[in-house]
Formats: sequence, structure tokens, C-alpha cells
Amino acid sequence: MLFQILRDHILPIFLVVGIGAVFWRIFRPDTRSLSRIAFYILSPCLVFSSLTGNQIPASEFWQLAGFAITTILAGGALAWIAGRILRLPRSMIAALMLTCMFVNGGNYGISLNLFAFGEHAMARAVVYWIVSTVGLYSLGIFIASSGSVGTTRALKSIFKVPPIYALALAGILDWQGWVTPAWVQQPVDLLGRAAIPVLLLILGMQIAQSPRSLNWRWVGLASLIRMVLMPLVALGIANIFHLTGTAKQVGIIEASMPTAVIVTVLALEYKLEPRLVTEAVIFSTLVSPLTLTPIIAFLQI
Repeated sequence: MLFQILRDHILPIFLVVGIGAVFWRIFRPDTRSLSRIAFYILSPCLVFSSLTGNQIPASEFWQLAGFAITTILAGGALAWIAGRILRLPRSMIAALMLTCMFVNGGNYGISLNLFAFGEHAMARAVVYWIVSTVGLYSLGIFIASSGSVGTTRALKSIFKVPPIYALALAGILDWQGWVTPAWVQQPVDLLGRAAIPVLLLILGMQIAQSPRSLNWRWVGLASLIRMVLMPLVALGIANIFHLTGTAKQVGIIEASMPTAVIVTVLALEYKLEPRLVTEAVIFSTLVSPLTLTPIIAFLQI
């Protein structure tokens, strides 16, 4: 069963990621431009298409949102406690908090939930990803800058996240009972379907640019919290929020994902141990099949 899960659900993702890594090695494309296309065009279309094509009950939406917020804060709390116990410098504690709070719930997490649990799971994974993205561009900025950017700048950063507008528009349409015209829905669906493969290719390109040497003590600590402890914490939090069925499966998988690649961007921007953060992102991604496979098997029982 474990081999089947690894082969059918995780291997296809890493094959696409590997193609992206090989492509970057050969052609050295401008990853930043492709990332902007994915962030500003494809991702909002994916959010809108997923939410309008798969209606999620309002109660379940807010359960998932509350679950996402709680797991993000729990990851930060565990990292802060571990950093204080080990007497890490302030910058390393902040870096550890970022790597343990914000997961790769977009290009990796949505894909994995789609393959493992189907179309309905993808829509619910989008909810977790949106909450995580909002948190990254608000609370994440505070942590990365140690609070130096101020409240106004952190709040403004939220309005620079395109998926937020797609979420709001989908919510308004559902609230009013309106149906998106076919000539709008079809191109949005088309672009939304393109988001996942493009995001996976970008992930491969980013991995190809990663450092080859690792600080094993650092990546071991970050991965222990992110990939081992957080799935256990997420299971308990899912019960607290009374998540069941597909929502519970998706929530736990999303909370068990490796560190988000975008965290490295914040680390570089605010000079917050960027090399250590990058190492944690790459290592947690590469070891994720070993931890996610038994989690999926457990959730499918």
C-alpha cells in the first residue's frame, strides 16, 4: 500500500519537479518572470475555478480556515520553544519559526491532495493555501523583519496577494447566487488547470538552484518540527475543529507539507539567515515522500 501511494500520488509530482530542475540546468531560464506569471495570473484563476466549481459549505470553509490559522500558529510556537531551549540567536529563532509555520500548500500540497483524494479535495486545499498565503504576507513579514516594518506595511502586503481577490469574488458570486458566464468561466478554468504543472516546474527550478552543502543540525531540527511533529499536532487540531471526511484528510496533509519555497524570498529580503532557510526548504521537500506516504496511508484507512 505504501509503495502504491508513493508511486501513484507522490512520484508523479516529483517527476514534474525533476523536469523543471533539469530544464533549469540546461537552459537557465528566468525563474522570477515565470513565478510572476504563476502568482499574478494562474494562481488567482486556480482559486476562482476551484471554489466556483466545487461548492464548499460555509461552515466547512470556516472550519478549514480556523484549522489552518491554528496549525500555523502552533508551528510557530513549537519553533519558538525549541529555539529558546537550544538558546539559538534571535535571528535563527525567527528563521526557524518561518520554516515551521508556512508550508508548500500550493504547488505541492494542492497537487498531492488532488492525486490522493480527488477534485473535491483540491478545492479544500485551496482554502488552506489562501489562509497560509495571507499569514505569510502579514505575520510572516512581521517575523522576518522582527516587527520593524510596522503594522501599516504588513497590512498593505495582504492586498498585494492576487488570490485574495479571486477568493472575494468567488464568495460574492456564491453569496448572491450568481453564475459566472461561460465565456468568463472557461478561460479561467483553462488558466487554473495550467497553474499546478507550472508551479511544480517552478519548484523544480528553485530546487536546482539550491546549495549543495547542508547544516545538518539546523535542517534536522527544522524538519523534525515541520515534518514529524506538525502532522501529529494537526491530527489533534483537526479533532478540535471537528473536521471530518475529505476536509480532515486535506487539512492534515496540508499541515504536514514541507516548508514553502516563498519563505526563502522573505529570508533574502530581510536578511534573515537566508542560507539556513533555503537549506530547510530543500531538505524538507526532498524527505517529504518518506513522511507523507504513511500519513496518506493512515488517512485512507
